[in-house]
Amino acid sequence: MKPRLYAFAHATLGAYLRRSWRPEVSGLEHLPAGGALLAANHLSIGDQLFLGTVTPRHIAFWAKSEYFHGGGITQRVVTGLGAIPVERGGGKAALAAFDAAVPVLRSGGLVAVFPEGTRSPDGRLYRGRTGVIRLAQQAGVPIVPVGIRGTDRLREPGARFPRKHPVSITFGPAITVAVGSPADVRAQTDDLMARIQSLSTQEYVPHYAVK
Repeated sequence: MKPRLYAFAHATLGAYLRRSWRPEVSGLEHLPAGGALLAANHLSIGDQLFLGTVTPRHIAFWAKSEYFHGGGITQRVVTGLGAIPVERGGGKAALAAFDAAVPVLRSGGLVAVFPEGTRSPDGRLYRGRTGVIRLAQQAGVPIVPVGIRGTDRLREPGARFPRKHPVSITFGPAITVAVGSPADVRAQTDDLMARIQSLSTQEYVPHYAVK
């Protein structure tokens, strides 16, 4: 079930994006009925907007933990959208974010993740971090690879407003992860990135992107 604010945004902002940009979407039949991770390439901030726009179900995205404190409109928005708080930095902060995502996934929700860990600096697809596989293992849910194209071309350098550039989002068949050794987790992450690359058609770079 969609949170009320998310449903409102999907029906208003989402409708505007669908009508104005007419994003091409395929593979929605691969979304399972229950909980799942949507693992996508990351080109721009528009990825979240268009992924949420074309997906009929509610997607829980990540938001900085400070947005959830202090009251005000920002806290009401991120809470109303059903976002998941994440602390800055890795290590224990990342583990805490995963812990917050597990109940969402186990209750049948969708959670979006970007395995590269940051936006691509040059439009290429970079090596994935293993956390996405570990989270799927912990929650006991499949991963749906997603390829996003065109969101990095929505705003030209120096432009104040986005332009009408074609956007496409492709969902691939769900992947069931296996519990194994660290080497197995790395191999499964590399396989996931290969599936994302086949959907996004990006050039692959076999090392991590620099934030």
